[in-house]
Amino acid sequence: MARETTDFRGIIIERRDYRERDLLVKILTDKIGPAMFYVRDGKKRGFRMASDILPFTHGTYIGSLSDDGLSYINTASETHQYQGIATDLSRNAYATYILALADQAFTDNQPIGSWFDQIAAGMELINRGQDEQVVTNVIETQLLNFFGVAPTWDRCAVCERTDRPLDYSEEYGGMLCDHHWHLDERRFHLDRRTVYYLQQFSRLNLSQVNNIKINPTTKKRLRVTLDTIYDDQVGLRLKSKRFINEMLRFEQKMGNLTLGD
Repeated sequence: MARETTDFRGIIIERRDYRERDLLVKILTDKIGPAMFYVRDGKKRGFRMASDILPFTHGTYIGSLSDDGLSYINTASETHQYQGIATDLSRNAYATYILALADQAFTDNQPIGSWFDQIAAGMELINRGQDEQVVTNVIETQLLNFFGVAPTWDRCAVCERTDRPLDYSEEYGGMLCDHHWHLDERRFHLDRRTVYYLQQFSRLNLSQVNNIKINPTTKKRLRVTLDTIYDDQVGLRLKSKRFINEMLRFEQKMGNLTLGD
């Protein structure tokens, strides 16, 4: 596909100034994954699609899609901003990270299959007020495959048994059953509940989720586990993730001050 005009669904990832009056807008699309769009006169006062290309906007667009180079938007319809995300700092931070992670995971201008629907479902859950960290952890777990890390979640990586207690081993690229824990002294020492949720996350369809509730202790263990895997095995250092970590440290500090008072 050199270039074709078609309708597509999209979620605005980011936008940046280009020249004096134009914009470059990165959009996660359902047809060619992440793609950079050139928007002529996008900074001009009264631009007719100004609200359609705001951050955290999603909807249907018509434009010229290219598999090599810039794409173009002709018009937009049925676009809406995720207001719950745009107006809440924590939701905003996690949603920004999800879109940045997807942008890194997927090759520009290449189909991404059902992943657009998964990301869109996650954004909608966060927008509605469902737990933003847990939604993010689901997407992080499933995107590991695109970063060359494909953990064996559901069985022992050595003997493939599924009926024994499991723990995660970076060295063996997945779970080890208790018969093989001696093979890796640096295994994560995860509790059964955390292992269970990681297994569920690896195959969860977010469009089928209505309500999310996980206790704070397990949430922290899930976050630490996935952060460690991403730090050690993926090596991705996104600004949006650093902001989340700073936000969490600040919240913890304020919580400690409150307890001290």
